[in-house]
Amino acid sequence: MASRTILEAMKNKRSFLFPSSPRFSIFSTRLGSTLVVAEHDGGAIRAPSLSALTATTCLPDSGSSVSLLLAGSGPSLHQAASHAASCHPSISQVLVADSDTFKSPLAEPWAKLVHMVQQRGGYSHIIAASSSFGKNVMPRAAALLDVSPVTDVTGISDSHTFVRPIYAGNALCTVRYTGAGPCILTIRATSFPAPQKSVDSKSNEASISQVDLSTFDEDLGKSRYISQTTQEDERPDLGNARIVVSGGRALKNAENFKLIENLAEKLGAAVGATRAAVDAGFVPNELQVGQTGKIVAPELYMAFGVSGAIQHIAGMRDSKVIVAVNNDADAPIFQVADYGLVGDLFEVIPELLEKLPEKK
Repeated sequence: MASRTILEAMKNKRSFLFPSSPRFSIFSTRLGSTLVVAEHDGGAIRAPSLSALTATTCLPDSGSSVSLLLAGSGPSLHQAASHAASCHPSISQVLVADSDTFKSPLAEPWAKLVHMVQQRGGYSHIIAASSSFGKNVMPRAAALLDVSPVTDVTGISDSHTFVRPIYAGNALCTVRYTGAGPCILTIRATSFPAPQKSVDSKSNEASISQVDLSTFDEDLGKSRYISQTTQEDERPDLGNARIVVSGGRALKNAENFKLIENLAEKLGAAVGATRAAVDAGFVPNELQVGQTGKIVAPELYMAFGVSGAIQHIAGMRDSKVIVAVNNDADAPIFQVADYGLVGDLFEVIPELLEKLPEKK
């Protein structure tokens, strides 16, 4: 009987379950309930977390019961909770963990918080964006819950079948989660774009509840928060910008990279860079685009002096329009570019700066 089941599953190219093995059994805790672990900044929910909320709408029967978890301290947390309560129609409840413990994004206390909330709520799915925060917290939370996370999801077929990229995005793998509950996911924000306009309607406002932290064990001995630095400029955030202008190693030095920054300023665009440019010290690593950097999908991506290494293409291949300028006609970047120009970027960029109108 077992061999027949295996043969039928192989014939249908579908995964199969061993009904007698609890390891592979599908869980049934609170069918359709989802917890979204969200980031907030300046009193508002960050765009990647809004994309995670969009992903919940792809789960069957999940839209009716979605809880959003926020943590931190101070007025900005409560402003973010008020914003969350009306920012997305799928949210039914906002859970707020107010404590100085969560003032900084340390993974250990956040993972314990997710574990505690899951133990109380019994959610079927826990979702976060595949950002630096999500990549840091969710694997630890999965370890505490003794489940295997499904990471960097780009598509959701049903409640347990997901699509994720492999081989630096050159292939897509369809996986079926057959472990114990909950199903933990990190999603690629560019694959689940958030609505352009928030709901922001008092009639659709979700309830806000405080998380009881009386039994929470802080245990912060494994790591401690030192400081956080950010670049203060008027350019859009790289992960959410409509236009991104990137430069590669061909710019030769940090002084020349200012050409990219000047062009980005004139276009109202964000600045990106390849790993080679970052490693050479031209720009800080938060501007790196690629498999080990940020994943972007702007409406326009302009690449100057970018050869098109597979690791870089993995971070920008979902851009709507890709424009490449390179003096090597055989550069791999031209294989993915919608528009390509073989030329010297030190001639092309100054000409663009001269002919483009000033940003209004």
